[in-house]
Amino acid sequence: MLLQLSAAFDLHQDVVPWLKERLLAEAAAPVAGPRAGLDPFENNYETLHIVNVERNGKVIYSCKDSKRNVFFGLYDLQTKKNEHLYTFEKDFQVVSCSVNREKTLLAVSFVQSAKERRNELQPASKCLTLLVEIHPVNNVKVLKAVDSCIWVQFLYPIDERNPFPESHLLLISEEKYIEQFHIQVFREDENKVVIRNSGRLPRHRIVEDFVWAQWDMSEQRLYYFVLKKSESILKCIQFYADEDFNLIFEVPLDISFGDARLTLVNFGYEDSRNRKVLSKDLNLRVFTSHTGSLCVCYNKKSDVQKQVTYLVFYLHKGYSKTFTVDLGTLEYQSIKDITFLNLDCYVAVYLPGHFFHLLNTQHPDLMCHSLFITGKNEKMNLLPDAPLQSLSGALAWDWCSGKLFKVSFNQSSLLHFLWSSPLDYERLAVLNCLLVQGRNLRVLEVQIIQWIFENMKTCYAFDPIQEFLIASLYWKFCLDINNMDKLLPHSSLHSWNKEIPGVTLVTEEILLPLMKVQSFKGYWEKLNSNLEYVKHAKPHLQYSNNVVRREWRNLISEEKRGKRRSTVYFRNILENAVKVVSNLEAWTVESRLAPLFQEEDNQQRLLIGLMVSELKEHLLRNLPVQFIGKKKIEQLVLDYVSKMLDLLCQMLETSWRKHKLDSWVFHFDGRGSAGEFAVFHTMTQILDSVNRMCLPLPLGFHTVYMALGVRCLPLHCLLRYIDDGVLLLTETGVMKLLKDLDNTEKNEKLKFSIVERLPPFILQKTSQFWDHPINSHIISRNYVRRLLPKHKKLLRKSTIDRSSFDTEFLPLNYLIEVLTTMETTHQALNPFEACDSVDTKFVAETALKQTTILLNLRKEP
Repeated sequence: MLLQLSAAFDLHQDVVPWLKERLLAEAAAPVAGPRAGLDPFENNYETLHIVNVERNGKVIYSCKDSKRNVFFGLYDLQTKKNEHLYTFEKDFQVVSCSVNREKTLLAVSFVQSAKERRNELQPASKCLTLLVEIHPVNNVKVLKAVDSCIWVQFLYPIDERNPFPESHLLLISEEKYIEQFHIQVFREDENKVVIRNSGRLPRHRIVEDFVWAQWDMSEQRLYYFVLKKSESILKCIQFYADEDFNLIFEVPLDISFGDARLTLVNFGYEDSRNRKVLSKDLNLRVFTSHTGSLCVCYNKKSDVQKQVTYLVFYLHKGYSKTFTVDLGTLEYQSIKDITFLNLDCYVAVYLPGHFFHLLNTQHPDLMCHSLFITGKNEKMNLLPDAPLQSLSGALAWDWCSGKLFKVSFNQSSLLHFLWSSPLDYERLAVLNCLLVQGRNLRVLEVQIIQWIFENMKTCYAFDPIQEFLIASLYWKFCLDINNMDKLLPHSSLHSWNKEIPGVTLVTEEILLPLMKVQSFKGYWEKLNSNLEYVKHAKPHLQYSNNVVRREWRNLISEEKRGKRRSTVYFRNILENAVKVVSNLEAWTVESRLAPLFQEEDNQQRLLIGLMVSELKEHLLRNLPVQFIGKKKIEQLVLDYVSKMLDLLCQMLETSWRKHKLDSWVFHFDGRGSAGEFAVFHTMTQILDSVNRMCLPLPLGFHTVYMALGVRCLPLHCLLRYIDDGVLLLTETGVMKLLKDLDNTEKNEKLKFSIVERLPPFILQKTSQFWDHPINSHIISRNYVRRLLPKHKKLLRKSTIDRSSFDTEFLPLNYLIEVLTTMETTHQALNPFEACDSVDTKFVAETALKQTTILLNLRKEP
């Protein structure tokens, strides 16, 4: 089961035993005769049902005893305890019930039975709404006596510092209006709480002529639709502790309400008789998330059809998506209702036994980030068969069975699905879902890395290494600072044009909500920020490494040509790299298996420093620094790049453990084992994925990769890797190679091939580690090659002391004369460039040695 439904409340397990124990004790004492000690509810437990769920996690339920008296109780989800609220000694049908936060007032609306109405001396109203003092049980006040149904709901202040002295009660009428009552209470004696001026309670209408309403108990919000001319307009009221309420936004949506009968969501128990009053054709929900998303999910039954169509209005994105699912031979009228479940950053659309659609509401633009499975899938068959009602706080209510569930993602099932699915779009959706909702992140990262290494070859539509890196970093840092989620990349993919079997999609632009207040806080601040981003974000604000790629290539090219930028520029970049490396070392608690060296890998240090510099500049340019602080942004950038390198180190560690290289010692001699071949292949995949995004690698990666390449590849393949720029020669690696390998014919050929390909700055530092004529020849040739292009013109002056040459070989004398002139001029222009022990004299000596060897005039030492 992809979703984990943990039982939070079960009427029959959590209430019935308590009812029997408590009420039997109360009933046994005063009752004499044959009924003494009998259960007063007898066979009436089928009348036990949930009436309401309040914001503080308290469940109100009711039941009728053997005398048809109506009993109201309260169950606390936190303490797991029951308590009695009130008992009405009369029979009626409960419509709605709510208790205030202090449990001093109980509001109840009910429909009187025909028998009760006949017993009244005067014609009685069909529906009564009562306000009862229950601390202790005292006065009862009639709030409404009408022939239409009423629903009640106490407001719960989110800020609970000063709960007294006023309670606020909403009355929702079948006549399509909503009133708010303001009820002041005071303490009489010590423990008695009574209503002040109960005869004249202040009230006013806050909504009129609405056709649909939904209550958000956790956030104390009221969403409702009104019909204005030919438009259906969604509005939202936010209730606060320190003020009455605010109308937050309104937005027109293309939703048809048909006969415009009333529809209520999350206002309590949906009794079958109540549903005759309410519309049953419309299935519509409003969902929000802590990231500032606002979605309206809509499904309306039509006449006979073999397809299910549901719409999701992504109000925070400015578009809607219409999904159509083919049910095959089944007709829509023969199946159960669709369930919409709010899972914070996801919305689950679920039709029992037919399909399950997990919609990513944070980034709904790519369909492959949403998971769609049909009833043929075994994961689908494990989902609950009954339709569920989604409440706030990840709660789901199965009102048929009287159970409340805590809904969460089943991480082990998602991992199993990731391993078992052969489809790229399912893998991509599940991978992102795991990274969003995953727990025990360090263990989860290792499990995902293991899956990546086993399935790299079978992923065709996306690169799992790239997606893992980008998505992991996004979900770790996107919520640390407001608007960070808009500035960081969330996926390695920019588009998805492939169809997903079983579901079709149509996307349309919609109007953005019109915000009705000027200042925002909390969720509304995030939603408003999302809306402003949709309005004004041109060009795209997400960070891209393209600037880093271009700048890094320029720096490498300049370095090869011997050019250098200002010392301050390089120092700042390298200081950034030092900070990242120090940050990463501070995170590392256990010693790593992979022998990564903290070496002077200048190219990677430049790339690390450049990424820090560019990302920092990007965030400072687009975030309000005056409110956040420059230091906080700078630290977040360091953490971002450090975490990326940490993930890459984890990949190496996982590969090292998998192939049992924990005892591997860094060396070049010998042939690589099967494990080394496998690790080299894994590192090649990592290198390819990272290079295509121009991301830095951990320092020492290229040195280890070089050692494994020398041991695992034949020479011609190794040289092809080097020439194509896949395998980079590092100073540490070359020095180790020249020291470790002796001068056998095979090793000399390898060393010659390596030294011949060394960049000049590495060649100068490593030449002393191979005392061999071939090495001297290569050094001399590179020196001449580097020196000759320095000047376009050569001034022929007889300023050279030929007596310093110990040969009269005329071609060599001429070359030395030219080089000496160039060398003198070049050193005058660049007095700080060091050439170590290489000069024209060294070139002359090497040339003579090589000539005598080639002419067999002297044996090679």
